[in-house]
Amino acid sequence: MKKQLTILLVIFLLSSLLCAQSDIEERISQLPGILSVEGIEPDSGYTEAYKILIEQPVDHFNPDGEKFEQKFYLSHRNKALPVVIVLDGYNMDYNRPNELAEILQSNKINVEHRYFGESYPENPEWKYLTIEQSANDHHQIIETLKNIYTGKWITTGISKGGQTTMYHKYFFPDDADASVCYVAPLNLAEEDPRIYHFLDNVGTKECREKMVEFQREVLIRKDELLPMFIDDTKESGYTYSLGSYEYIFEYVVLEYGFAFWQWQNAGCDVIPNSNATNEELFNHLKAGSLFSYFSDNDVERYNSFFYQAYSEIGYYGYDISELKDYLTEVKEPTSKIFIPKGSTPTFNCGLMQKVNTWLQKNGNNMLFIYGEYDTWSASAIELTGETNAVKMVKDKGSHRTRINSFEGEKLENIYTTLENWIGVEIERK
Repeated sequence: MKKQLTILLVIFLLSSLLCAQSDIEERISQLPGILSVEGIEPDSGYTEAYKILIEQPVDHFNPDGEKFEQKFYLSHRNKALPVVIVLDGYNMDYNRPNELAEILQSNKINVEHRYFGESYPENPEWKYLTIEQSANDHHQIIETLKNIYTGKWITTGISKGGQTTMYHKYFFPDDADASVCYVAPLNLAEEDPRIYHFLDNVGTKECREKMVEFQREVLIRKDELLPMFIDDTKESGYTYSLGSYEYIFEYVVLEYGFAFWQWQNAGCDVIPNSNATNEELFNHLKAGSLFSYFSDNDVERYNSFFYQAYSEIGYYGYDISELKDYLTEVKEPTSKIFIPKGSTPTFNCGLMQKVNTWLQKNGNNMLFIYGEYDTWSASAIELTGETNAVKMVKDKGSHRTRINSFEGEKLENIYTTLENWIGVEIERK
């Protein structure tokens, strides 16, 4: 009899769970604009998860015009818990885990950016790829899901996603109760000159001098290293339409300085000097400067980003003052080589200034996370004390800096700040 009762209890619990799952799925599918809801395997800690398509106007100021399908993922715990919504800056190939959602034990939404991945209009016009249009996309998703989720809302994003989070805050300051922006630059020019100043001062003088010596030596030995570069990239399946192998090779050498500090894949103590072998020079270059960055696959994948960079959000260029005597193919390097063909972006030099000023004066309940040595910290937001926003910088941290990169008093400060803003208690580990 006891065994039968146990079996009945299990059946009852399973039936209750299935009922709850179908209730969430059904409620989401009935929300305005929702086109499809597909159940997927949830991450650990979530009871269910879905891949969802929502209909969005290509132009939010002409809602009756052309539409497109925007993809996002929902991971569900409880309708009353907070919602962390990740405003990604690129494509979202799968339902990614998220540090902040894990810290807060919240529901989670991952949103793919317009004009990336599956969230692409059938007849895209570049003029509708703006920070205001994407902010309206995210506003629409938040307003739609608030019909179900009644807890606090937290927007967040990493790198370009962190920028996207800042822009959403600027246009829709009341959508979320708090925002966490990870390693997010706020560039104030097409190719922000603060990058050059940063690279001239980051780390130690000895390390910076070793880096330049390495770059020079690679360029001096270009005739010997170029065949190695060609063989390696062909083996990796990379093709380059931006220019000749020699042209791309020189750009790879120039990119080394930015990438070295951004990712810190190697320390200053392992930078080869002029006595190194060709193999040592080549292997260090490959470890420090992605050969795929200039490849056709990456250029195609990120072409929408580069339109945004040179129309509104800015990027970086290259300072060749210490290398120009060794360059034969690249005379005036610029990241404008990535601008998609057929597009003619004109940079709006005042927009980021407006965003910057507004955030400094009105951006409350915003947490900014940076790594000290990350090159993108060159154009990090500078807080003026006019809001309750908090900026945390990890000593010697890279672009991989996250909340859990901090320890002790700094980590406790982050936790306490989030608890005060969101009204939840964070479990200390």
